[in-house]
Amino acid sequence: MKKFFAGGNWKMRKTVPETINYIEKFAEKVSNITNIDIALFPSFVSLYPAVQTVKKLGAQIFIGAQNMHPEPQGAFTGEVSGEMILSAGAKMVVIGHSERRHIFGETDQFINAKLRHAIELGLTPVFCIGEKLEERKANKTNDVIARQLELGLNNVKLTSPEKLIIAYEPVWAIGTGVNATPEQAEEAQSFIRELIASHWNNDFAKELRIAYGGSVNPENAPKLIEKPNIDGLFVGTASLDVESFAKIVRTIAEASR
Repeated sequence: MKKFFAGGNWKMRKTVPETINYIEKFAEKVSNITNIDIALFPSFVSLYPAVQTVKKLGAQIFIGAQNMHPEPQGAFTGEVSGEMILSAGAKMVVIGHSERRHIFGETDQFINAKLRHAIELGLTPVFCIGEKLEERKANKTNDVIARQLELGLNNVKLTSPEKLIIAYEPVWAIGTGVNATPEQAEEAQSFIRELIASHWNNDFAKELRIAYGGSVNPENAPKLIEKPNIDGLFVGTASLDVESFAKIVRTIAEASR
């Protein structure tokens, strides 16, 4: 039985002391939740302190990085390797986020290289895909999803669906306050599952977790998580507040029972 996923992506927010303070408060609020996977994605400089804080508290919280370079080492000033992420104690990594694609120009091929290396290392990627507003208006949502999945998963060797999470995040809904309706999200995520089934097989697709992200908040989370093809929520702004994210986590935990 797959565990639902609750992920909080802080982006370029929270200092090291703020990260530690957040985790200390958050861990207490979700300490009795064990039926879902809870993950926080702080900045690179906060990875090790976050891992150590979780260990000290004995909390059931995964710590992940927001990005990684596909090479293990080299002359790539400002970059961080998967090996470095593992050495900090983190277990997960976000790959293919729309901000990396559209602000920093990452290609599907570059994202694919990251995915392959992350999985080789034993990191669990949260692989983000999704269309821009003009692509949705032009009825190209499925075309974009299919391309990003096909190129992103090219030659990805994966034996267990537990070691990959796909996050459908329509770009027009990220940080805008306008989330996809539960019906729009379900339609896209059902299509993603069909593509995964054709890439691997039906059983693999059934067990693979597909999360939704894009202006998720405590108010819309219950309607989103009840949809059959939404196996979790990947949360941005609403995860920055302890009370807000804890409420979303409890909603996901209730839905997965």
